[in-house]
Amino acid sequence: MFDNDIFTILKDHLPQIIASAMIILLMPSSKYITGKVIRKYGTLTLKSEARTMQIIQVINILINFTCLLALAIIWGVQPQNMWVAMSSIFAVIGVAMFAQWSILSNITAGLIIFFTTPFHIGDEIHILDKDSPIDAVIENILTFHTHLRTLEGELIIIPNSLFLQKIVSVGKMER
Repeated sequence: MFDNDIFTILKDHLPQIIASAMIILLMPSSKYITGKVIRKYGTLTLKSEARTMQIIQVINILINFTCLLALAIIWGVQPQNMWVAMSSIFAVIGVAMFAQWSILSNITAGLIIFFTTPFHIGDEIHILDKDSPIDAVIENILTFHTHLRTLEGELIIIPNSLFLQKIVSVGKMER
């Protein structure tokens, strides 16, 4: 009787089992390929290894989330529930894009800084701010914040979302 139940379950859910197995098998290879591409990009654009690894971790989290979402769809989670969950997620992401001090906005800004900015660790920069201009060297760009070292040796830690909003000139500092 027990064997009959297993065959019935396999017969009824074979497409879901096969699709789930494919997703579970493809997830590590997609992480590997994505990691290789990001490492290559980081090497070509002279990004630090630590920064590249942080970006890979964030992308891996997104891949995990996508696979979980695909598995939920395969196993028949009700579309109404998916829409509620997706709208909540997009609301959080939308707030993160516009909220200045949000953790998600700092992660998003960190990704943007990694892939698009013309400055790197070790570059001398000048932040054009009318209230408090800063001349500094970029010491590190992390997921949430960037470390700057001034001429006087002061360490300034600036959230990535705020750093992305500033006008930054890259070049030699006045000594």
